[in-house]
Amino acid sequence: MSDQPVPPVAPRRPLTTTHHGHTRTDEYEWLRAKEDPAVIEHLEAENAYTQARTAHLAELRGRIYDEIKARTLETDLSVPTRVRGHWYYGRSFEGRQYGASCRVPVTDPDDWTPPQPAAGASPDEPALPGEEVLLDLDALAEGHEFFSLGGSAVSPDDRLLAYAVDVVGDERYTVRVLDLATRELHEDVLTDVLGGVTWGGVSDAGAADHFYYTTVDEAWRPDKVWRHRLGTAQADDELVFHEPDGRYFVGVGRTRSRRYVMIAASSKTTSEFHVLDASDPEARPVCFAERTDGVEYSLEHAVVGGEDRFLVLHNATGPEFELGHAPAVPTAPADWRPLLPHDLAVRLEDVDAFASHLVVQQRSGGSSQVRILDLGDDPESPVTGDRLVEFPGELATVGAGSNPSFEQPTIRVGMTSLAHPSAVYDHDLRTGELVLRKQAPVLGGYDPADYEEHRLWAPSTGGAQVPISLVVRKGVRTTEPVPIHLYGYGAYEASMDPYFSVARLSLLDRGAAFAIAHVRGGGEMGRHWYDDGKLEHKQHTFDDFIAAARHLVETGWTTPDRIVAEGASAGGLLIGAVANQAPASFGGFVAGVPFVDTLTTMLDASLPLTIPEYDEWGNPSDDPEAYERIAGYAPYENVADLPYPPILAETSLNDTRVLYVEPAKWVARLRERAPHADVLLRTEMAAGHGGVSGRYRAWEDRAFSLAWILDRLGLADAGPAS
Repeated sequence: MSDQPVPPVAPRRPLTTTHHGHTRTDEYEWLRAKEDPAVIEHLEAENAYTQARTAHLAELRGRIYDEIKARTLETDLSVPTRVRGHWYYGRSFEGRQYGASCRVPVTDPDDWTPPQPAAGASPDEPALPGEEVLLDLDALAEGHEFFSLGGSAVSPDDRLLAYAVDVVGDERYTVRVLDLATRELHEDVLTDVLGGVTWGGVSDAGAADHFYYTTVDEAWRPDKVWRHRLGTAQADDELVFHEPDGRYFVGVGRTRSRRYVMIAASSKTTSEFHVLDASDPEARPVCFAERTDGVEYSLEHAVVGGEDRFLVLHNATGPEFELGHAPAVPTAPADWRPLLPHDLAVRLEDVDAFASHLVVQQRSGGSSQVRILDLGDDPESPVTGDRLVEFPGELATVGAGSNPSFEQPTIRVGMTSLAHPSAVYDHDLRTGELVLRKQAPVLGGYDPADYEEHRLWAPSTGGAQVPISLVVRKGVRTTEPVPIHLYGYGAYEASMDPYFSVARLSLLDRGAAFAIAHVRGGGEMGRHWYDDGKLEHKQHTFDDFIAAARHLVETGWTTPDRIVAEGASAGGLLIGAVANQAPASFGGFVAGVPFVDTLTTMLDASLPLTIPEYDEWGNPSDDPEAYERIAGYAPYENVADLPYPPILAETSLNDTRVLYVEPAKWVARLRERAPHADVLLRTEMAAGHGGVSGRYRAWEDRAFSLAWILDRLGLADAGPAS
């Protein structure tokens, strides 16, 4: 008798459907019934099996957790950010999961240097003189297995704090309002809110009395913006905007100038902005420019020479976007005047307006950039200077940080790379000086000079050159193949730029390399890179990832059996597709909250997010070509008796973005059709799309995955480099 654990076998309950003349049978759709005790029993059996199969890694998981903890400064303080008369910052405390948000008064209105805490401040003492704890997140989380702060916002009169919490993981938040002087909660309680709130202006009496928030429809699409007056019931809230088109998401925010509230309605390919006077509690939204299919734009408010202007970042003149400007009234695209004309070599991504400058976030050549435009006094020709905020290093990732004040004379900028912990700088707009405010501490003698970073280029289909960002400890690459953890995403124009990770050091210091394949479908190389990896071009995403793995082999870095690939969400789709298309090119796969049952989801318009996703994947219900295309790559549809390397699938029961049922069905089918495959499923029973909450639980969660990856890379017994 074998003492090896036996994997759970999900019962086959065939469900047959027909679309466009194609008949498909799904044996495991019954696993979607979340309230069925048999489903929970099956998921718990899978968890038990996974724990049994990975029991030999328990000690390694503990060591990795201890290493993460030992490298982390547990009692710490973020760099304070100034808003009106206060400096705001977050605190973390040794032994606490969530930390606190705090503020102190500004003592010198002319000094924009953030205050520094006293060295060695005790967790039980104020970090700065005059500290006021706004929210003790650990107190709010007490008694809940899961906790997430959806957002918090101080009112424009600095008296009230509106905050949103989720204690389930389904991203339906409850909003409360706290009086910061009395520490008493208002009677206002708003439920089923998406994230946080946006305050309006102040009343004639100088007090904040209303805010805006967003709710979702039955398909979990944000479709309504409401205005809430303090002291009234949520049932009496005013519907300010409703978007009936299922392709469009709605969001609301306030301009940095505090002059306007902006409502955005955006699909994957088209957008429309509505503007409200922030000071008017009765204001009705006014459309700036009506939607035109295929035209995306965003608005920012600037003041030039005393005149209100709208900055319009748009793709009406080209795919990589142009920065234009217009009067602060409804204006057609034909009348948007260029500030930064369209340039095929530069993807303009965002613009922030300040009293004397504009800050543009852009990318070129696969790298992120921050660009400063000086403003003059001529509203028709406002830009008088143009420069980049530059950092050394081919893999430096830079971006504008938290810059909430319109009048501030400095710009907060962040920088990181695969080897460099995130650093916070203030760029003085008056002098051009770049001042380091803080580098994220890494304890234990960490030195970036012990690691080397590389930018590689892998040839792929259609002549594409796929960038790969790679980091490895110096001295590891000798004549032996290097074990490589390869990460990918490739969807929604999301850029997986190089970033530092404390947890990753447990992998690097045991002799592995970490690499990111910047595949098409992402935005690393610009909008064209995204367009060439979606809809009818989606196969390019998978081609690029396979090409990256093979390039690492062909250039002598590694061998196929020493590559473990990982991706999450849409990146989990990437992993599942690649597992079917090139299983022999990899030694293992980790699929986090993976979108692997793509065809089933896209055929059901009642499921969360399906309709808005048509512009990303296609509409297989109405379009036979889209049906065949998705069916051709969807991981669940293409499971076969293939030589799969070991697979670890990870999901969360309360995920509303990628439902747990997708990986559950995928694993069940893998067990059935590929009986020799080594497949594990791990389901967090109290978490959402982002996984477990709390930093210590998150460290344990990541230690589990990293231990499995190290085991697959042949490094489970390796000790970390000294």
